[in-house]
Order: sequence, then structure tokens, then C-alpha cells
Amino acid sequence: MDIHRLERLSDTAWRIPRRGDMRVPAIIFADAALIRDMDDKVWEQAANVARLPGIVGASYAMPDAHWGYGFPIGGVAAFDPAEGGVISAGGVGFDISCGVRTLHTGLKREAVMPLQKALADALFYRIPAGVGSTGQIRLSAREMDQMLAGGARWAVDQGYGETADLARTEEHGCMAGADPGEVSAQAKQRQRDEMGTLGSGNHYLEVQEVKQVFDAEAARVYDLAEGDIVVSIHCGSRGLGHQIGTEFLKRMLLAAGGYGIQLPDRELACAPIDSPVGRAYLGAMRAGINCALANRQILTQLTRQAFADLLPGARLALLYDVSHNTCKVEEHLVEGRPRRLYVHRKGATRALGPGHPDVAEPLRAVGQPVLIGGTMGTGSYVLAGTNESERQAFSSACHGAGRAMSRHAAKRTWNGRSIVDDLARRGILIRSPSLRGVAEEAPGAYKDVTAVVDAADAAGLARKVARLEPLICVKG
Repeated sequence: MDIHRLERLSDTAWRIPRRGDMRVPAIIFADAALIRDMDDKVWEQAANVARLPGIVGASYAMPDAHWGYGFPIGGVAAFDPAEGGVISAGGVGFDISCGVRTLHTGLKREAVMPLQKALADALFYRIPAGVGSTGQIRLSAREMDQMLAGGARWAVDQGYGETADLARTEEHGCMAGADPGEVSAQAKQRQRDEMGTLGSGNHYLEVQEVKQVFDAEAARVYDLAEGDIVVSIHCGSRGLGHQIGTEFLKRMLLAAGGYGIQLPDRELACAPIDSPVGRAYLGAMRAGINCALANRQILTQLTRQAFADLLPGARLALLYDVSHNTCKVEEHLVEGRPRRLYVHRKGATRALGPGHPDVAEPLRAVGQPVLIGGTMGTGSYVLAGTNESERQAFSSACHGAGRAMSRHAAKRTWNGRSIVDDLARRGILIRSPSLRGVAEEAPGAYKDVTAVVDAADAAGLARKVARLEPLICVKG
């Protein structure tokens, strides 16, 4: 990206000023090096989002931003229904409520490493992964609707996990306002055999070691210490979420003109929040969120079972579950007054600060855990939300390293077998049904996660708490 096209606000904030029919400016959070490495499409897409009706404040892009469908991945935008605000399926994304949950094991490195290979094999056996992967769960039509309405709460009621897990899951494990009736039969059919599966792409289950602590107080509250072993699970709503996104993008594209909406890009298809299409999408999207929450809850129980077979001393208590790819109704201060806004976060996570009532009480004093996934060859981070983030970007932060190269280009550049072997020599065991998928997710295909996290920390979007490094990665 040409840095000269931006106004520099600080070392980590850059503005695309209003011009033409932009209703608000666009702001990109990144340092100069990350900005230069961003695709010019991030500039274009962030500016296009700023043209949508009812947008409030600014169109934001996080430090991991890259070219997406309509919205940039790493894009955040809030809309006010009282001002004709819209909802956009492209602003949520296809993998609705893709997210990360991190589990404590209560174990140290020395307890796990002698069983590293056996644990990698056990997790790979227990956790279905890959394109089209299916699990052992078969949902009837009635059970499907119950799952879409109940989310992780439904999963716990079915014996997948513990009630205590819900207190540390966004929305307490169940997104209100879900309407299974707005989810098509095709979307439900695609999901019927996919509960409790990782899927493919950048989804993973990792056994990780806490390698470095940056904020001792927050780490104490989060119960993280150097040498601790944790497990992180990254996945979403699988085929159901993708089908919802595909269907509603078409419906919104057809509906937009009837509401007088001039789209700067067809991929930004949207509808007024209070329109029939807008309300239908909200009901279906919220059901998609519940599907993802239930899926991660089931995977948690499968992970616990794999550990119990080999390491019965592991406790696997949930630290937190955080989603990206959502639209949520939230109250935010805008120009000194509270407003009820529909906040789209596509490839971005909520980052609520200390004292916020929506943060689980045991964690509230230091803010919400923000879980940033890296790559299977680098590392991940735990951050804490800040009150400054509320003022800057509607309490939002980045969600991962962010791609620096397309999957097609990565596949041409790297060989999956070589990556697996190289990582094994470094002490990281990869288990995947697809070497092609491993090549597509090569560490070199992503931005430097440390640079991304450092930029988020410097910008005040979230503050660094701990760095995690992978020991085992089950990859789709």
C-alpha cells in the first residue's frame, strides 16, 4: 500500500480522509512496515465500507487486515438503525462466528513432552479435520433447530462439557435472537454431520506452551505462567455458516436497489437493519453464531477425552472463547452519548476493557481475554481488552496474523511434506489429512504475528499478556 495516500495520526493509526460519497473517514491501525506490506485493496475496501448508509464514527481496519469479500478481513464498522444503518453479510463473512477458545491443562512442558507423539496421534484420531470432515454426531431436524437456538448451552445439556464453560464464553454460550426458521434446509443439511469437526483452511487445534509473560497481573488473573501447557481451538460454523452467507449475499444484492442503496461494490450487498431481509439475516446469522459456539464446545469435550486417555491429571478448564466474524448489537459512546449500534467485526474480535459487565466476573478487573492465533510454525498471543479500544474502534482488536499470500500462491511456493518435516525438526508435530492444506497454511504465507500484535498493543486496541508457542497442531 502506498503510505502517501494516508494521513498519519500516530505511529500506529492512519486515516483515509473523507472524499466523494464517503460518509465517514477510514482508519487503519498498523505500523509503517505493516501498512507498506498491505494490499492496496485494503485501502479500497476500507474506503468503500465508509460509503455505506448509517455508518458511525469511521470504517476501521485492524493491523492484520488483508483483502476480503466486500469488507477487508480485519474490518470493523458500526451502523445505527436510527440513521438508516445497514447490515451486510459480507461484513460478517462466510465462516460465521469463527473463533478461538483456549483451555488450561494444569500441566507443565515436562509432563507433556514424553507423550507428545502419542498425544498428537490421539487428538488427530479424536478430532475430525479436513475438507468435508464429518463427526460421530447426527442431528435430526428437531435437534438441529435446538442446537441453532441453544448454542454451547445446548451442547452442555447434551453432555459436551460443563456449565462452568458457559461463563467464559461470549454471550454465555448462546446468542439471543437466533431464528432457526430463517436458516435454509440446504444450510442445515450441510451441517447435519459436521458438528464436532474442525474443517479446513486456517482452522486448527493446537497444544501450546506459554513461552513469555508480558503483563504479570493480567497473566495471574488469567492463570497463565511460563511453562504452562494450554490448548487452543480455532474453528467456526462450518458449512452452515458458509451457506447462510452465500444465500443472503444474493438476497441483499437483489434487495439493495429497492431501498435506494447505491453499492460501491457488489460484494458489499446489504439491507437496512430493520428491513425484512435485514431481520431475516440477523436471525439466521445469530443461529450461525450458536452453531459455531456449539461446535467449539463439542470439540472441547473431545479434546478433554483425548487428554484423559493419556494425561488424566489434565484439567482443561476454559480460559475464554472469543468469536470473530459477527455482527452484535452493542451500546457505545459516540460524541459523548450512548448509541445502540450494530457492530460488524469481520476477522476482528471484541476487546472489552477492565470493568465491562459483559466480561466474566473472575476476569473483569483486567479486561476480556483477546486470543490471537498465529501460524503452526510461529506462535499465538493472549491479550487483554482495553478501555482505550472502546474509544478508538468500538472495543475491537485484530484476530490473527493475517494472510500475506493467497492459498494458491502458497501452494505453488511450499511443499506440505517439507513443512511437516521441518517443523518436526523444530519440535512441532503436525497432524493433517491434507499435505496440500498444510502448504496453503505455510507459516510464510502469513504476516509476522508478533508485528501485528505489537501494533495492536501500541495502538491501545489490546495489551499483550502472554505469548504461546505450538508443540502439536492438528490442521484441517
